[in-house]
Amino acid sequence: MQFNQLHRRKFVTLLGGAAAAWPLTARAQQPERMRRIGVLAGGAVATDTDTQARNAVLAKSLQELGWVIGRNVQIDFRYGLGDAANVRKYVEELVALAPDVVLASGASALAPLLQATRTVPIVFVAVADPVGAGFVESMARPGGNATGFIQFEYSLSGKWLELLKEIAPGVTRVVVLRDPTTTAGVGQFAVIQSVASSIGLDVRPVNVHDAGEIERATTGHSPNVGLVVTASASSLVHSALIITLAERHKLPAIYPRRSFVAAGGLISYGFDALDQVRQAASYVDRILKGEKPADLPVQAPTKYELVINLKTAKPLGLEIPPTVLARADEVIE
Repeated sequence: MQFNQLHRRKFVTLLGGAAAAWPLTARAQQPERMRRIGVLAGGAVATDTDTQARNAVLAKSLQELGWVIGRNVQIDFRYGLGDAANVRKYVEELVALAPDVVLASGASALAPLLQATRTVPIVFVAVADPVGAGFVESMARPGGNATGFIQFEYSLSGKWLELLKEIAPGVTRVVVLRDPTTTAGVGQFAVIQSVASSIGLDVRPVNVHDAGEIERATTGHSPNVGLVVTASASSLVHSALIITLAERHKLPAIYPRRSFVAAGGLISYGFDALDQVRQAASYVDRILKGEKPADLPVQAPTKYELVINLKTAKPLGLEIPPTVLARADEVIE
């Protein structure tokens, strides 16, 4: 009798253990929960090599953090092409998809996103003045559903003018392409204007709205005129035209991003866009794991890059000073 009772107890214990282990095994075999990331680039074009490079870095950075496209994360890309109507349409589409987080590139993408939702977490990149534009309460404490990484501090705008004068000392007047409809457009020109007189330059702002306006702004100048292209969605959309016109009219020009110089522009100084995407991926990861944008401080770039195109300098008759070449992060020959 004792023998049968002992074996019966062992059998019940084993059965109970197997029953308890079965749900754990079943759960382990279930597929991971699929998370959804929306990506909205206000001034980007899907086929642009710069856009493709950023997307590749985003995918690689997320994978290194454990997020594999098609396995546990899905990414929905939308490109505004610098058109406000396009951006608004894509904002509606992305919000309707109920993403876990949206990565917004540029103020032209961030502003309509914040108008559409105050609940979906947003990580932004390439935004010049999120506090001044009212996107966040402060850099240290964003306070809402958005946080991210700024393009630069406004003081950088003055360095564009200084660099242009350094590589093209004969320049006395500078045309500044800017977008006056944004806080950043106004702020960048204000700094440029404040620096101009101290280095003996006369600056004239030109609004960047359409191709015709840009063409009129770059045509018919004397040899002592240079060009500063400030950071905006419009300048990105019209980058190929701006570079072509600067070359055609022999205007020494400085740009806010490396992509302009890689496409034939003369010189650029600005944040490292790919490095910023890597940092943004870390914020996306932290939000997917439960942190809130309000608790993640807005950060300034940690890397800036100076890029020079010597092939473009030659037809302009410019000899880049050795002191500038020594500071360059990349020289295209």
